[in-house]
Amino acid sequence: MINEPSVDEMIRKLGSEEDPISRYALCTVAAKRARQIIETERNLGVTDSTGKDKELLAACKDIAEGKVVIAKE
Repeated sequence: MINEPSVDEMIRKLGSEEDPISRYALCTVAAKRARQIIETERNLGVTDSTGKDKELLAACKDIAEGKVVIAKE
């Protein structure tokens, strides 16, 4: 279970006051970012992840830091 960053914090970062995103959308964005991280590591040949955050936690941290945005259709 991920306690930090909080779900509410990530929802605020991805959405706006007028148009907040849903928890489902947050899960979708976090999963997509985690897959991107995994693919990047695979392409770089990274095999040892000792002492490193898991991909989903890294994705959540990226969202909380504002490094990930949602492209509105």
